Amino acid sequence: MSPLFRRRRATDGIALDGLKARRPHAGLLRRERRALLKARADALSELGGLLVEMYRRGSFRDDLLAERAAGIVGIDGRLAEIETLFMTANPLWSFLRSSLVKEIAKYGGDVSSLVPEPVHGRLLALLAQS
Repeated sequence: MSPLFRRRRATDGIALDGLKARRPHAGLLRRERRALLKARADALSELGGLLVEMYRRGSFRDDLLAERAAGIVGIDGRLAEIETLFMTANPLWSFLRSSLVKEIAKYGGDVSSLVPEPVHGRLLALLAQS
């Protein structure tokens, strides 16, 4: 069997075309996102102009409108994929369980940056009692 069509093993890291599989570079994704946003804005503008022109002429072509709308939906789908890759949690707003904070404080860890000052004082007081 040709190496072009061989099955890919999870451990070999080689794509079907023989090229190494790589994660997309963040800079490339940002550039692609900017280009897609511009293409989406242009497509929406063209669709609006097309609708106005069809209204002026009094004849609407459903197939043409559906084709343009499908193109916009495709752009939106790729934008959603890219934006999902970029959505990493900011540590400032990420969720932290209170039981984990209590356990860290119980073993002498500094949790002052994880909780507000009044909570930190009360937590230390409760730990001193037990």
